[in-house]
Amino acid sequence: MTRKRIGILGGTFDPIHVGHLALARAARDALALDEVRFVPTGQSWQKGQVVAGAAQRLEMVRLTLAGEPGLVVDAREAQRDGPSYTVDTLAELRRELGPEPALVLLLGSDQLHNLPTWHRWQELLGLAHLACTQRERVSLANLPAPIEALLQAHGRQTLPDAAAGAVVLFSMPPVPVSATALRAQLARGERPSGLVAPAVLDYIEFNQLYGPTQARRT
Repeated sequence: MTRKRIGILGGTFDPIHVGHLALARAARDALALDEVRFVPTGQSWQKGQVVAGAAQRLEMVRLTLAGEPGLVVDAREAQRDGPSYTVDTLAELRRELGPEPALVLLLGSDQLHNLPTWHRWQELLGLAHLACTQRERVSLANLPAPIEALLQAHGRQTLPDAAAGAVVLFSMPPVPVSATALRAQLARGERPSGLVAPAVLDYIEFNQLYGPTQARRT
């Protein structure tokens, strides 16, 4: 029996944009993932104030992923009371799905650098693999010492036939977009149709999200 591979892509998605989609598609293809679950955070414990509410960000992800094969939304963190911790989400998924499927946590290079600041980050590899890619302008070089040690101990060239425990790298095409710059464009009244799905732009306009006052809050 072939082991199912499920990618997990967390984030605030404030708003979701083409960079998030590019990362998910690249991981799906490079790692032979059966699906990628987008997991919008509810209350983010590391980031400052988020502009759009959890339900709004969840809906924007749903609109973006409509018709995307193998990309689905997981609402659990957006519906969770209190801060969202990735280790808790992975533990929930492992309890629901059992020990057999491979869970693959997808990280950009910025998140890999910050991994030692995550809640109970040392437990992640007991629940999932980590798959990392260079994102934006944050290099995969000069990583913190604990991450270098993690790569030395658990780094693999390819994703092994196991449910968890490995760290692998994959590549994605460069996509020069950031949520901060995108919110600034939206605050100026621009409609960046090449960066955000048209249905999401309509949703933003209808709900009057990311106006000038909101954009300055983050």
